[in-house]
Amino acid sequence: MSEPVLISVVPYTPVVSRDMLSRLDVNGPRYTSYPTADRFVEAYGPANYRQALQQRAEGGGVIGGAATPLSVYVHIPFCESVCYYCACNKVITKHHERATEYLEALRTEIQLVSAQLGAVQSLSQLHFGGGTPTFLSDDELEGLMTTLRTAFRFVEGGEYAIEIDPRTIDAGRLKRLAAMGFNRLSFGVQDFDPDVQQAVHRVQPFEQVAELMQAARDEGFMSINMDLIYGLPKQTPESFQRTLQQVSSLKPDRIALYAYAHLPQRFKPQRRIHAPDLPKAEDKIGMLSTAIEAFGLAGYDYIGMDHFALHHDSLAVAKRQGRLHRNFQGYSTHPDSDLIALGVSAIGKVGAHYCQNAKTLDEYYDALRSGELPIVRGLTLSRDDLVRRAVIMAVMCQGRVDYESIELAYLIDFKQYFEAELRLLEPLVESGLVQMESDGVRVTPLGWYFVRAVGMVFDRYIQADKTLERFSRII
Repeated sequence: MSEPVLISVVPYTPVVSRDMLSRLDVNGPRYTSYPTADRFVEAYGPANYRQALQQRAEGGGVIGGAATPLSVYVHIPFCESVCYYCACNKVITKHHERATEYLEALRTEIQLVSAQLGAVQSLSQLHFGGGTPTFLSDDELEGLMTTLRTAFRFVEGGEYAIEIDPRTIDAGRLKRLAAMGFNRLSFGVQDFDPDVQQAVHRVQPFEQVAELMQAARDEGFMSINMDLIYGLPKQTPESFQRTLQQVSSLKPDRIALYAYAHLPQRFKPQRRIHAPDLPKAEDKIGMLSTAIEAFGLAGYDYIGMDHFALHHDSLAVAKRQGRLHRNFQGYSTHPDSDLIALGVSAIGKVGAHYCQNAKTLDEYYDALRSGELPIVRGLTLSRDDLVRRAVIMAVMCQGRVDYESIELAYLIDFKQYFEAELRLLEPLVESGLVQMESDGVRVTPLGWYFVRAVGMVFDRYIQADKTLERFSRII
């Protein structure tokens, strides 16, 4: 991929009208990858992934004489109770002993991956997600971190993050997590209103989260993220505004604000949500508009794609300097990385390969017991995929596509190659979301709020079939 174009972004909070939010609220991908995961094929299997790992080991992951940075994602699927809104791959159980078999399988998978990579690789990013990673005991988490440190070399100054369910943690556990080497936390909050929490089966008082936030700061965690969702049952514009005020008072370094997508036909837990309890479409749009204004006033920069960060946070700094990157975990300050994905259903990227592990524990365990990598589907990117990935990621991360950098990297004539796409951008130009310049395409400050719509223009698969129902709405 070509080097990002460094641009200067002048701090600016545009007025985002409810009319525009409503008009552009269409279904579309989140572009944590291109092509998106729905394009993976079952013809891609363990042999393909072994080849990708071997290519990295043999120098296929080298850029400019240095190995491509490496990230690791570990999926812990277990949760003690179900959150009705959740669409993640999870296993609901109160039997913590089930973690023993899973951890053994993870150790086997780590060994199999390490065998293909050869020499110990340097690790700059680690993310534990779920499910609920803190379902594991402190001793189990420490043992898993020891295994990872044996397989990978943790670099100084790296980002080592874990998702936290506030109901499963206390100050003592936060201290242990810090001692293990975790330096970033992500708190799953969603909403502080008691009625909303009851409606989604996730009760966690504001006071509990506030105490944990203070304890995390006392322990010196580098960055604390908070996840919120708008569009949940029982939410009203008034109740959500109270939540926004409470969140702002806690001053998390980063905020991820997601739109709830009600798809009970696909996600069984959502069938417990009463559709009449969901806010009206205009109220949902109003909640987003209010959140954009509230977080701007509270000192947050809008990063893009539902993400906000305090002006001094490294993510906001990277946005201003044109150094944003994007992977399966979302926005990142680290350069384009190979991502080793560990655990059931986890998705990874190595070079021009995407891959996904088995989605059920039985399939995952069966593969590892037979000494095989648990890959069940994936994709080897074509030349066209690589070109479009570079363009879409430039849109999503830098807010600008520089014609010359793409032409030099992929030996194409940009205007000729993307002649149809440049015509499709014209309505977005008229709406003030995009500017066409002699040397490239630029997303305007207003366009950042609809950057997924800009990226979709360059998505060959979407433009070919126009089937968007499988994606969440972009607002």
